[in-house]
Amino acid sequence: MEPFDFQPQTRVVFGKGALTSLGTLAQELGFRRTLIVSDPGVVRSGHFESTNKELRDSGIETFGFHDFGEDPDTHMVESGRDVAVKKEIDSLVGLGGGSSMDCAKGINFLFTNGGSMKDYWGIGKASKPMLPSIGIPTTAGTGSEAQSFALISDAETHAKMACGDLKAAFRVALLDPELTVSQPKRVTAATGFDAIAHAVETYVTRKRNQLSDTFSYQAWRLLEANYERALSHPNDIEARAAMQLGAYYAGVAIENSMLGATHACANPLTARYGTVHGVALAILLPQVVRWNAKVAGFRYAELVGSSEGDAGDKLAKSLEQLAAAGDLSARLSSIGVPEGDLEMLAEEAARQWTGSFNPRVFDASGALEVYRWAY
Repeated sequence: MEPFDFQPQTRVVFGKGALTSLGTLAQELGFRRTLIVSDPGVVRSGHFESTNKELRDSGIETFGFHDFGEDPDTHMVESGRDVAVKKEIDSLVGLGGGSSMDCAKGINFLFTNGGSMKDYWGIGKASKPMLPSIGIPTTAGTGSEAQSFALISDAETHAKMACGDLKAAFRVALLDPELTVSQPKRVTAATGFDAIAHAVETYVTRKRNQLSDTFSYQAWRLLEANYERALSHPNDIEARAAMQLGAYYAGVAIENSMLGATHACANPLTARYGTVHGVALAILLPQVVRWNAKVAGFRYAELVGSSEGDAGDKLAKSLEQLAAAGDLSARLSSIGVPEGDLEMLAEEAARQWTGSFNPRVFDASGALEVYRWAY
């Protein structure tokens, strides 16, 4: 068995109506002046207002920061840091999808340790303590609430920087499935497939271990069984709860096993063309599974309950069916990627950190093969 070092940083509070415990949890952590980081869509949904009320009713002064988009970049994080400095905050809440939670972590890095986000690209580069924070996902997707990494894009180069430090992890992850009901179907589909990709990729990486296997497998079990249900019956709280918990489990798995070639190939699509992350994953994951099958077929067989020989194709077809249920694009050509760009994209994919954890050795030639299969 592979050795591992599991050091959970985050308390998890899960269940329908869990948001009502926010005030008590924040008081226990000493929150007094709190910046709530939530994107404009979360504000429109009413979740910011209800979160703000829970904190204010507990005697906590609150401020909002909403000036960022789906893929937070360094300029957006710096703007949030400026608000945090002006308001003299002592705590943070990341409320929303992965963008909100990553932005909150990024602000925490800069507010407490100074410098720029590039200074924290990598692992363990924050030298000073960071503010206590709470992550409240309103989507079932990224699993950012379970991770110590902030994914922030460089505003100039558009490179996605993974900035990780155990001090950046949320002290509490508050999982309330009622908050995910307001998602439009397209968001449920894209974020849900993101979580599915996390479960599948973490189950086969080189860095995986017995602990991450447990979280990956349980994430797959919950997500695969409830993805279509959450899409077709959006008010089904049990399906929503299963998706949210599955996304969290997959996030824990990432923290302990990292990701693989699918995310390495997806990131350049977002950087170059603004492709929604979950859409890129839906196109690429089935092809990466087929490409990896010669070395990871026995692992895929455990997920789909088949023989090793056909496990890769069986899993890939299952993933394609799930993507179709979410009306997610099936080919790179259908989202406007020029065929002439594939070699350039492959070179960029080969430089992505996540590719180094893929079970099959991943380089530009491998990335090009995947892109061509997906085209």
